Amino acid sequence: MPKSKVRKKAAYTPPTDKKTPVKVRAQGPSHPVYLIVMFGLMLLGLAWIVVNYLAGDKIDLMAELGNWNFAIGFALMISGLLMTMRWR
Repeated sequence: MPKSKVRKKAAYTPPTDKKTPVKVRAQGPSHPVYLIVMFGLMLLGLAWIVVNYLAGDKIDLMAELGNWNFAIGFALMISGLLMTMRWR
């Protein structure tokens, strides 16, 4: 079987037209109110679902909403979880 030809690679040369990098200012920690709102939404969603299970049929608003109570509770919890992605 014949041996394949070996290709020679040219030495790497960095491009000369590249600009100098711009320093990005580091952002500080999140405001304490952001943390309160984030954890508050998660706890409010959890409390909504727990109250729905325990006394959902006795509260007029929750009885009218029916299964939409789960959507409301999970939406509150998910919005709090989505806020964690921007938390510093």
